Amino acid sequence: MRQTLVAGNWKMNGSKESIQSLLSGIKAGMSDVKNAAVVVCAPYIYIPMVAEQLADSEVSFGAENISEHEAGAFTGEISASMLNDFGTEYVIVGHSERRSLYGEQDADTAKKYAAARKAGIKPILCLGESLEEREQGVTEEVVARQLDAVLELEGVESLADAVIAYEPVWAIGTGMTATPEQAQDVHKFIRGKIAAMNADVAEKVQILYGGSMNASNAKELLSMEDIDGGLIGGASLKAEDFLAICKAG
Repeated sequence: MRQTLVAGNWKMNGSKESIQSLLSGIKAGMSDVKNAAVVVCAPYIYIPMVAEQLADSEVSFGAENISEHEAGAFTGEISASMLNDFGTEYVIVGHSERRSLYGEQDADTAKKYAAARKAGIKPILCLGESLEEREQGVTEEVVARQLDAVLELEGVESLADAVIAYEPVWAIGTGMTATPEQAQDVHKFIRGKIAAMNADVAEKVQILYGGSMNASNAKELLSMEDIDGGLIGGASLKAEDFLAICKAG
């Protein structure tokens, strides 16, 4: 039985004051979260603060990105060893915004995934198609291509130390939403693709849904057989909304 995992992605949001308040609220409500593991992924600069504030809690924390390089002349980049210095447990790789806004390719994501695993940090691997790709009927081809880049570099067994997040880019911040059935179809496809290579890994890997999950739709989405949790954007910035999703698991 896979445990539900709810991961918040704060993106480029927050301040010392707002994050302190947010984490205090999340910690205060964790006693009502019965079945879900909870993670918050913060901007780099706030990770030391987050680590300190969550030290005595059940809430884990992660980063929103990572460099594929171990060290060197890469101005502005953050390495896995730097994240390890603060006990970072998770890191998001291949998020749609990194792909679309900053030109990250499938191969770049695979290298970041490998760097995270080498350092003992659990990657949250994001996969997903654009609106144009969905309308062209190539969702499965796109998701398979993105996943294959990682599997070719690291192997299917590597997913035992990773999390997958399916994020339909067309359903994020657009007002459009994927139905639970649409989401389930892609999650099932991903798990089936993995199962063809390693059934045990496929059965155990958590596949999160990252398409605007909120308090009102979380329960229905999480009831789907292959949806094991959520990668939460906007709703992770308010403790009450985030906790409502966590409780739905």
